[in-house]
Amino acid sequence: MGGRKKTLLGMAALMLLTAPLAAQSWAADGPGTVELGSLANHYSAVTFNHAMHTGVAPSCAECHHHTTGLAPTDPNCARCHEAGAKAKSVACKDCHSDKPFSAENLKKIQENPKLYHKDRLGLKGAYHRRCLGCHTEMGGPTGCQDCHTRNDKGDAFFNSGKYAPTPSASGGHGEGH
Repeated sequence: MGGRKKTLLGMAALMLLTAPLAAQSWAADGPGTVELGSLANHYSAVTFNHAMHTGVAPSCAECHHHTTGLAPTDPNCARCHEAGAKAKSVACKDCHSDKPFSAENLKKIQENPKLYHKDRLGLKGAYHRRCLGCHTEMGGPTGCQDCHTRNDKGDAFFNSGKYAPTPSASGGHGEGH
């Protein structure tokens, strides 16, 4: 084999071996933790340990579909980014609405169905599909309160904590039961 071919093969092998390291160092530029609180209603915001997850995920695109450094591979995203255009943001909330059935969001879908496709999940669905899917595969926590601490408003809604009904003296569940 000629010297030029050996050099090219050597460079290709080096790139393949170091690509995971390059992706990992890029991920290290991300935040250590992220506060996911835009959906906090009955539960406190989730403090997401981003740094730990970059060590577990094979690439940023595993969670973000795409990154600010790569064109997206998801077919729904690629319709707008097919020419290799980079996304300006990797935040879930920038593409997934926290109010997917609001009049404003439904109007955007109607006016531009390619950009706001009907099958795009809302923010809560996107978080849960990504997180629970991976947690189920990898044996991570999957219970609601493993990640979400119920707040006072949640205790009131679910009749728990200080809002839990007190058992009657007779041990029944109320009158007539």
